[in-house]
Amino acid sequence: MIVPLFLALYSVVAAVLLPRLLARASWTSRAPRLAIGMWQAAGFSAVAAALLAAISLAVPTDLIGHGLARFFEACTELPDLSLTGVRAGLAGAALIVARLAYSVADVVLRTRRERRRHAEMLALLGRPDGDLGAVVVEHAERVAYCLPGRRAQTVITTGALASLTPDQVAAVLAHEHAHLRGRHHLVLAGAEILTRAFPRVPLFERARAELARLVELLADDMAARRHHRIHIAAALVGLATGRVPAFALAAGGETALTRVRRMLHPHEPLERRERLSALLAVAGLLAGPAALVAVPGLTSFLAHHCHGLFS
Repeated sequence: MIVPLFLALYSVVAAVLLPRLLARASWTSRAPRLAIGMWQAAGFSAVAAALLAAISLAVPTDLIGHGLARFFEACTELPDLSLTGVRAGLAGAALIVARLAYSVADVVLRTRRERRRHAEMLALLGRPDGDLGAVVVEHAERVAYCLPGRRAQTVITTGALASLTPDQVAAVLAHEHAHLRGRHHLVLAGAEILTRAFPRVPLFERARAELARLVELLADDMAARRHHRIHIAAALVGLATGRVPAFALAAGGETALTRVRRMLHPHEPLERRERLSALLAVAGLLAGPAALVAVPGLTSFLAHHCHGLFS
């Protein structure tokens, strides 16, 4: 009973306190890829802890250490109170899995439907430009974005082409191509799934906002490898007020102006010690719940077999 209690407590604490701790981290803008991994690990850790708490309530972990035969024998000997715990644990695990499965289906199907409709519209209104590697749409609003999916496309309006210099256009398209190569839409889809499955949980709500910001920073950094930062900054200013579909990834948007300052005044990269500490934190978040479950079973296994070996 102790392991399920600790896992449940950890899940609640992680859901409430982790977003506050991660939001205070000043290094995330210096290493957006690592920060993305941190937020994803935090979300995984909270869900895994809740799921494992329910499973370990149904399946006492110390029994597993004695082997499957002993485990099934022990299950038949459980008192009614334990059977009640088994039922409650299985019901909790089934509820978590069902919520996740429903949210995955809802987000995937809805997003696919919206992207397919938008792709059909682009086929009618846009014209592919081989030199730019993008679809050009006749529209006065200054917008550039990418449409992820099986037939991924990068889109730019004539308004954006008219207002940006060729170097700025190349920089902003490189930003969009970075989104597609990095499959950043999957990062955002994962955050959306957790938010829909478990609404009003602080960790998932904050992670969705932070991941949306971080993938933009990462795309900026990838574009800056081939283009001058001043061109990226100028393009961001020009596209800051553009409105794009909610299911697309755009260079402009609400974070554009803060990203301009970041482009013009880049931060120093993380030191090796800082990066190692962050990587260890990610590993701890991923492995922590499973390790907590494994310890009683491993201890029971060693005690049983070592006793048999030396007796």
